[in-house]
Amino acid sequence: MAPKIDPTILKALLLDAANTSIASHGGSGFASTFKITSKDNDREEKLFFVKQGKGRESEIMFAGEHTSLNAIHSIVSSLCPRSYAHGLLSSTTGAFLATDFLNLSPPSSSSPSSSSSGLSLAQKLARLHSTPAPIPDGYDKPMFGFPVPTCCGDTQQDNSFKSSWAEFYADNRLRHILKSAEKNNGKDSELSNLVENTASVVVPRLLRDGHLKTSSGGDVVPVVVHGDLWSGNHGVGTIGKGGVEEVVFDPSCSYSHSEFEWGIMRMFGGFGGSFEREYYELKGKDEPIEEWDDRVKLYELYHHLNHYSIFGGGYRGGAVRIMEELARKYGDGE
Repeated sequence: MAPKIDPTILKALLLDAANTSIASHGGSGFASTFKITSKDNDREEKLFFVKQGKGRESEIMFAGEHTSLNAIHSIVSSLCPRSYAHGLLSSTTGAFLATDFLNLSPPSSSSPSSSSSGLSLAQKLARLHSTPAPIPDGYDKPMFGFPVPTCCGDTQQDNSFKSSWAEFYADNRLRHILKSAEKNNGKDSELSNLVENTASVVVPRLLRDGHLKTSSGGDVVPVVVHGDLWSGNHGVGTIGKGGVEEVVFDPSCSYSHSEFEWGIMRMFGGFGGSFEREYYELKGKDEPIEEWDDRVKLYELYHHLNHYSIFGGGYRGGAVRIMEELARKYGDGE
């Protein structure tokens, strides 16, 4: 039996039930996924992608993904689908997210068309990371954080705003994910001590205001980062009826230091040296350049801790190795 479309989704997308169908499409570890096909009054076909999940957790996750997709889309529209709606379902418990339909295809079978932007992933990402994030409501200057919580995997992230990037990364990322990891895996004094030393000594040493500078010598400003950009969240395909593009999806955005993006990109690889060279030809490395590798290790640490929180096992060892290495180099804070 074909699934039924929840009335709330039909209303949110302004669709006529008589001219709309839904079918299972793809898969997700945290949601059920569907393709909606509809026709408007001019008999023009319209396609949407819908996620549905259960529980309060899915409502928070989809609200974060909705805001994340539109934060990216507002800066580089060809980089990701636009999100149209999210909210609670009416015919059953749970929540939904409705976006442009993204038709992914193998890179070997895809070629640019006249309707594509012609931009590579490196060009799009450099543009995203070179555009200052909007000033949040209620503030008079750019802030590090995000308007809503976002989920990296199923970890709910604390995106409360802070003016200092070093403070945000230490508190909202490292100390916060330690609490999650200990909640899921039990108290761990060794890990706790290492995280606290990293947050209180290494983070200020590498990321403190006045030390971390842009390639032009200015203060680092918040930009939109995808937040979970590994190779599995990148592909080639068409958004709606657009041309073939390099695209990203399943974002977990924040207004952050642009180099934070490289933490998970380096952890899992898949982007290659040519991508990195093209990116940094467009957007120079921040200063001090000689500390770039260590900053990326510091940002990679968060994702090891997050994967340990979610999956347990060997990710703890990766986190410990990074913290011990950075402590040997910067443990005295000088």
